[in-house]
Amino acid sequence: MTIARPRRLRSALAAATALALTALVAPGTAAPAGAGAPSEVVTGDEPIDYVALGDSYSAGPLIPAQRADPLGCLRSTNNYPAYLAGYFGVRTYRDVTCSGAETDDLDRRRQTTILPGPKPAPQLNALSDETDLVTVGIGGNDYTLFGSMIEVCETVADLAPRGAPCRRHFTNAKGVDTKMRDATRIQKSVGRVLRAVARRAPGAEVYVVGYPRLLPERGTCKAVKFAAGDYRWGDRVERRLNRSLRLAAANNGATYVNLYPASRGHDACAGSEAWINGSTLKPVRAANFHPFRRGMRAAAQEIYRQLTGGGTAPGHAFAQPPVGSGARQAG
Repeated sequence: MTIARPRRLRSALAAATALALTALVAPGTAAPAGAGAPSEVVTGDEPIDYVALGDSYSAGPLIPAQRADPLGCLRSTNNYPAYLAGYFGVRTYRDVTCSGAETDDLDRRRQTTILPGPKPAPQLNALSDETDLVTVGIGGNDYTLFGSMIEVCETVADLAPRGAPCRRHFTNAKGVDTKMRDATRIQKSVGRVLRAVARRAPGAEVYVVGYPRLLPERGTCKAVKFAAGDYRWGDRVERRLNRSLRLAAANNGATYVNLYPASRGHDACAGSEAWINGSTLKPVRAANFHPFRRGMRAAAQEIYRQLTGGGTAPGHAFAQPPVGSGARQAG
């Protein structure tokens, strides 16, 4: 796929960055994230129309405040798409990320949400010829890659606390590590999604956002209830997933945004420095094994840096609610 308007969007991003740096709201006076009536903010000569697609690592389950469009998606007003929209001062912003989403939910069927209630439309319906910028954070729910791994690893940990009982559980009779296999297979699914995005938004620049580091490089911690040997294995599964996302992006005209290096030292075992919650669900803070608000903000800053070629996100910019009108409104 050839991106139709890369120079136009890069010019718009540069203009948005310059404007944000010269027109910041004074500290202490910024509106809270998600507050205020929708409005249109035009930056420079080339305003940006932004659509965010993805699963819970983009949506932000349990991070205040949770949006109600629909509530079952557990989508936060303080997720990284909201911060990016604020940093760039976009003209329109549609966040249709949804916790629990798989790649098929983006274009083929109506997703079953985490909480009972109205089902969201396919996420790709948010795209149009007018879309300039798309972020896609998807893949971890396919083949229940993360969900079943976390559940089983916690369940079997006591069977061999110093071993790797979870890895053994997911290794079949032929010696195939089914989690590594599935993490590899996800490349094909994400590639299909990216081709669909290109058809729906042919003029957009598309960024595939990888997953931040969940587990430490070495050692264990009380916050993660895995057997000792399953930490490193779980990390390898995540790295294989991120590799699949990177290859899918490279093969389908998109750009991969790598959050793994920046999140070193901020995994679920990092205590007060953690971007990711551990095994214990924390209401009004984060779902288990999902980003805290500080993790979402840090992810947005790293995505901003990579999108702008090394730029620093505005220090006092705040997350921005979806803007636009009529059919262009999120949800």
